[in-house]
Amino acid sequence: MNLSTTPSHRIGEALVKVIDKNGNPAVSKELVLNQKSHEFLFGSGAFDFLEYEGKKGSPERLEKWLALLNYGTLPFYWGRYEPEEGYPEFESRMEAAKILRSNNVTIKGHPLCWHTVCADWLMKYPDEVIMDKQLARINREVTAFKGVIDIWDVINEVVIMPVFDKYDNAVTRLCKRYGRVNLVKEVFAAAKAANPDGMFLINDFNTSPQYEKLIEECLDAGIEISCIGIQSHQHQGYWGEEKLRDVLKRFGRFGLPIHFTENTLISGEIMPSYIEDLNDWQVDEWPTTEEGEIRQAKEWEEMYRILFADPNIKAITGWDFADGAWLNAPSGLVTVDNRCKPAYNKLLSLVKGEWWTKDEIIRTDNDGFVLIKGTKGTYEIEGTEGVITLGSEPSKATVQIFQ
Repeated sequence: MNLSTTPSHRIGEALVKVIDKNGNPAVSKELVLNQKSHEFLFGSGAFDFLEYEGKKGSPERLEKWLALLNYGTLPFYWGRYEPEEGYPEFESRMEAAKILRSNNVTIKGHPLCWHTVCADWLMKYPDEVIMDKQLARINREVTAFKGVIDIWDVINEVVIMPVFDKYDNAVTRLCKRYGRVNLVKEVFAAAKAANPDGMFLINDFNTSPQYEKLIEECLDAGIEISCIGIQSHQHQGYWGEEKLRDVLKRFGRFGLPIHFTENTLISGEIMPSYIEDLNDWQVDEWPTTEEGEIRQAKEWEEMYRILFADPNIKAITGWDFADGAWLNAPSGLVTVDNRCKPAYNKLLSLVKGEWWTKDEIIRTDNDGFVLIKGTKGTYEIEGTEGVITLGSEPSKATVQIFQ
């Protein structure tokens, strides 16, 4: 780990007492320190884990995913999760979630309420019944996965929701009928009731003052938003430092944690600027290029460093781990055939290099104590029992040598 280039607010410390098998201080003992986990959430879409035994979820790809990341987003789009009313795809999501959890990955479910990829079978019901079913759906998912998935994008893209007109859908009907803030209030209340200790996000791609105004109105209405979710699907080019810092400043004023929830950076030809809805860009092939991969790596590094340096940011999620996912774009950290792109290697050098402690030699003092500093997370000393946690406040711990 490089303490000099790691933001100070990401660093914690602990005074550790090391004792031998008899309980006596281990005096002037040379030991090896290793980090076990990050407190910060470095994430990606984890859709590949839904097919662990099948096509996309190849062991090679999942191994590379797990080597870099500690935070994964699983899909709960209502229209795909429950294509037929009363028959949700519970088993596939729970199986994927358990694989992730067994590898110490924190999971987020996405989303509980959204006008896109909504369940078509809702359309036969009147608005009042749709609302009841929407709230029941939230209660069902949050309750069923409690303790496995405790972070949720509760409602997605509310800014555009009441004026969305590409096709009729049940959730836009609700938004028009009850109003944006009232809908947000109802769905957040349902999630909170199902899991009082859960973390619940509002999430949007619209980073204009309209989203700020919506958040203000929601907070004024007493809605308990755990985190602000910000999307940055940069198919039409990298935002750049100026825009990133502007967004951080404007949304940081709320004093809430911020998650950059869905981020894409392209390693091929950039999507034309005249496209207003990214979904309208439909191509059969969108190849990655050597030049594009170099550009993508530089952009991901700059974006990671800027976000990691901001104390409000608690999570960064790259949306596509592999190329060829959403819109067939070359937006992954690995290619379709699982080759690691320069962006993957660059992020690995940060997450498990510059901001990570491995095989660090430490030595106890004459009383068996050693002061440990590092990126916030959990640590262990080789040959000892006990977990050391570095958090926001200085801590103390005692570990015992095996023999």
